[in-house]
Amino acid sequence: MPWPFRRTDYGRVLPSHQWQGLSRPRRAWNALRWWLGAALLIGATWLWLGGPPRIGPSTMPAGPSERIDARFTRCGKGRAENCVIDGDTIKLGARTVRIIGIDAPEMHPARCSEEAAKGEAAVALLLDLVNAGPFTLAGPYPPVHDQYGRELRHALRARADGSVQSLADDMVAAGLARPYLNGSRNPWCYAQ
Repeated sequence: MPWPFRRTDYGRVLPSHQWQGLSRPRRAWNALRWWLGAALLIGATWLWLGGPPRIGPSTMPAGPSERIDARFTRCGKGRAENCVIDGDTIKLGARTVRIIGIDAPEMHPARCSEEAAKGEAAVALLLDLVNAGPFTLAGPYPPVHDQYGRELRHALRARADGSVQSLADDMVAAGLARPYLNGSRNPWCYAQ
């Protein structure tokens, strides 16, 4: 018996995927279909429960609120009385108001061309939303300010059917803002 000892069937044993009668693509599909099924189940449950969570309140909050009937323009060198600074900030006279619950791409300065393009689109959408009719600024009283001195407020509009339109939810649904409740923020620029 020569050393090392080898069995008589040495070299004739097939890899396990072949002796089971399954090709490699078939084994990959068998492994993947369970994950796809789980993802489909999670997605269906998410839709059944009502889709993405709301950022703004679903009813007009109790307490002090402020009705805004002003016409807005885009903020620029002339600094209009009522204007949109970026996709999540408006200016009302001497006050600067940050909309609670969202983070829009930065405009001053944008970090990359993609962020600048999305920031321009976010400003245009917010300008359309605030000029669509009177809306209400609501939030904690007395007003809470962020580290930049901006008032933090919800921007809401009552609909004819009694429901409430949240401008923050509309910005997120359009893909031009992200949900944000303080803390670290994800960048809008991605390396390619």
